[in-house]
Amino acid sequence: MSDEKLMSKKKPAYPVSSNLDAYLEHYNRKMKIPIFYEDLLRFAGSVVVYDSDDNDTLWVRVYYSEFDRAEIDLSLKKVYSILLSDGGDNIIQYLNIDAVDFCTFGNSKPFRIKVRNILNDNFTYFYIKKTDASRIYGLELEHMLSPYNLNFLVYKDTLIEEHISGIPGDVFIKDMLPKCTESEKAQLAKEFVKFNERCMIRLLGDMRSYNYVIVPVHDFDHVVYRIRAIDFDQQCFEGKLKVYRPQFFKENFQMVELVRKKLLVSSVDQYKLEERSIVAKRIKSSGNRIKKLRSICKKDTISTPENIKLLRKEIYELTLDMQFKKCRKMGRVLDLALDFVKRNYEDVSMKQIMENRIKID
Repeated sequence: MSDEKLMSKKKPAYPVSSNLDAYLEHYNRKMKIPIFYEDLLRFAGSVVVYDSDDNDTLWVRVYYSEFDRAEIDLSLKKVYSILLSDGGDNIIQYLNIDAVDFCTFGNSKPFRIKVRNILNDNFTYFYIKKTDASRIYGLELEHMLSPYNLNFLVYKDTLIEEHISGIPGDVFIKDMLPKCTESEKAQLAKEFVKFNERCMIRLLGDMRSYNYVIVPVHDFDHVVYRIRAIDFDQQCFEGKLKVYRPQFFKENFQMVELVRKKLLVSSVDQYKLEERSIVAKRIKSSGNRIKKLRSICKKDTISTPENIKLLRKEIYELTLDMQFKKCRKMGRVLDLALDFVKRNYEDVSMKQIMENRIKID
């Protein structure tokens, strides 16, 4: 199936409800910032950004009039301090805004800000995007249900995201995967199975290879690879269940082939079970925070009636849980999906406890 048929043509941005806004403030995600997304659109011109092989990256480097530049640079330094430091002005004198890039591809059309410390030439990035409720749910769920913490801020119609480091999936598959050892390929296959399962469980869609990164971690005498999502635009929106399973995108074909060649069916089932169990444990350990988020999401509008109707039907066919048929909101579908995973984990755990008791007796 082609991506064009798999995905909707255009996903709208959904406003932040008063309940979600209060949640963000309670958990220190909402903070006043000195610049908005719309301010960065005032650029006077741009030039195309090419990669090291002279390929168009689909980013353009924007520049501003002399009058606007000083004000924008200072505001971006302050945003950096708020996002990554204590919010004070002391570090501003040591920062330089090396580049402001604008992405012309995709729904979110983000700005990428490159900030350099002039004392040691270390640099980092952060992103400025338009606020979208479904993207915020995606970021919060990633923070609570994945192995990784995320740092982001929301203020009115502007979303600030910390950069997620790693090798873009499409670049890794093209340039680095062929050079991996056989054991590294087997480990990557395992990670892709777990990543695939995690995305489906929490309904994170559109994980094509350029929407996640591969993170190499050196562990004693070998390298372990991790896979991290970097784009949360398609959280709980699409109606087709396949959209939430990275294995069905043609860009991930080589990763799917790795799984087929390197893993037995029993191993794939084992890794899926492991990931479901880990996510269930994270749901339980997240306590009131995830309960509040799920409660807010259940009442929110983050998809279309057509998509909700289709997804609830496809998930019912997978789980045979009649409650999915009654869903009227996409957040309710998500809530039931998380509850289904948690409930099954608890049922299996209780069964094992009873079996162990019988053996002891």
